[in-house]
Amino acid sequence: MNIICDKSKLLEGINISLKAIPGKSTMAILECMVIEAKDGMIKLISNDLEIGIETIIEGDIKEPGSVAVNAKVFFEIIRKLPYNEVSISVNENLTMNISCGKAKFNIPVKDTEEFPYLPKIVKDKSVLISQFTLKEVIRQTVFSISDNENTKVMTGELFEIRGSQLKVVSLDGHRISIRKVDLKQNYDDVSVIIPGKTLIEISKILNGGLDDEICMYFTDKHVLFEFDNTIVLSRLIEGEYYKIDKMLSSDYETKITVNKKDLFDSIDRTTLMIRESEKKPVIIDVKDTSMSLAINSGIGSMSEDIDISKEGKDILIGFNPKFLMDALKVIDEEEITMYMINPKAPCFIRNMEETYVYLILPVNFN
Repeated sequence: MNIICDKSKLLEGINISLKAIPGKSTMAILECMVIEAKDGMIKLISNDLEIGIETIIEGDIKEPGSVAVNAKVFFEIIRKLPYNEVSISVNENLTMNISCGKAKFNIPVKDTEEFPYLPKIVKDKSVLISQFTLKEVIRQTVFSISDNENTKVMTGELFEIRGSQLKVVSLDGHRISIRKVDLKQNYDDVSVIIPGKTLIEISKILNGGLDDEICMYFTDKHVLFEFDNTIVLSRLIEGEYYKIDKMLSSDYETKITVNKKDLFDSIDRTTLMIRESEKKPVIIDVKDTSMSLAINSGIGSMSEDIDISKEGKDILIGFNPKFLMDALKVIDEEEITMYMINPKAPCFIRNMEETYVYLILPVNFN
């Protein structure tokens, strides 16, 4: 193999491919990235058996071929090269020669025989969505997936398509996040659980352009994301997602509307009084046109009043401050509306159209 690449284009491709390289693996080949030069294309391929990535970069193929190189070593070398034109060749002894200006590196590489290439999937059930929308939907839900592998279903997000609407749901046992977006056309029904890790990595790769689209293909076991010059293939999480409809209620005894930034900043200030080892709730006391936030901990205490508009009963309720802040952080509207029934029942933050719904369980306090 013998290729010449632009350093910046090569680095861009490596950065995408690295998203599917495991930190440590019992299979050394998985720590490798395949460089495949043939049919006028240079592909970088990586696969950790859960998520696989193929991305195409521009370059001049002097001699076709394919080879597996340790991804992190290769990345560090390319990153620190002095100039923009990089020449890469591999000899019969499986040594890669990398040269750029007067800098020359020789590193051992591997044959690609053991490398697990991405399986070919049938592209029949597809959905088209803007990169901006998908990136936003992930940002607004992925924070409430669980990291507990014992509840595998909770480590992913439900992607459900009915007609022209996409609904994305995540939950971790303490809260639920729901986002609904309208698609440009009707599609066949889809209901799959996509691993949170996949969605986080996809979000990092997407440029997020409003006019740039991404196509998602679904099979029984996989989801394929195709965009720009990249494909990302991920296993789906098997199992049935939780029936959340029973948990969602439109009933309320107390409805408050409050400036989102004022509430977020106030909760943020209460966290100054919490040690990392402590799990102290923020106590919210709603009375008439005022909401009082208070916290009492080993460090000290703090209280603050915020103006609100209220319908219904007064309420005294406690929350994990992080859970409230996580939801507020991703809502783009200036004012938010909170719905509560009693100090033991979930609180809902949602807009009139219910394009977003955040359910947060309260915590007990003395």
